[in-house]
Amino acid sequence: MEPAQPADRVPADRTPPDGQPPADVPAGGEPAATDPTPTPPPAAAAGKSERSPKDMAISLLVLLVPIALLLAFYRGFLGGDQATTVDPAPAIEQARSANVFPVSQPQGLGSDWKTVSARYQTVENGASLRLGYLTPEGRGVQLLQSSVPADRLLPAELTSQGQPQGPTELAGRTWQLYTARGNQQALVLLEPTRTVIVVGDARDNELRELAGSLR
Repeated sequence: MEPAQPADRVPADRTPPDGQPPADVPAGGEPAATDPTPTPPPAAAAGKSERSPKDMAISLLVLLVPIALLLAFYRGFLGGDQATTVDPAPAIEQARSANVFPVSQPQGLGSDWKTVSARYQTVENGASLRLGYLTPEGRGVQLLQSSVPADRLLPAELTSQGQPQGPTELAGRTWQLYTARGNQQALVLLEPTRTVIVVGDARDNELRELAGSLR
């Protein structure tokens, strides 16, 4: 005979007999009750704009109006579209006082030529006077007069690819037409004590006008 089993012993195998529900499921066949609290609906996307196209257009107009007013004030009262001009006289006088090379100055140019820069400075192997102009067509031209030897000055100012294109006569002087950096071209006057360069992206007639005005 087998020894008697304890009355409170739980069988190891919880598999019910055939046709009976599992021990963890109520007899009615329904699963155990779950949390009755309903799942909240997903929150609306944060920051989603509910503004209509009309509201957005009004807001944009509010921003553009003061910008337009400031631009009109800048152009109408402060001369925003006009080039800032300088007086070249002090730099020219400084170059003449140094007496390193003879100094020429444009004469007879129209009022639509604007001087936008002027500087005299001593540099390695000499001194230079630079005058920058805005032409009547709105292009930039630089007038350079220097005592630096031409074999050093020309490569520095016109790049090593600058090449002479032939002579041209202007106001009784023989200039050389040169290629320069980018779309620029230059007129070069070689003299014993100085080299004069007129260079820029201006048209050929404007370069010639400036070079021919030097006195």
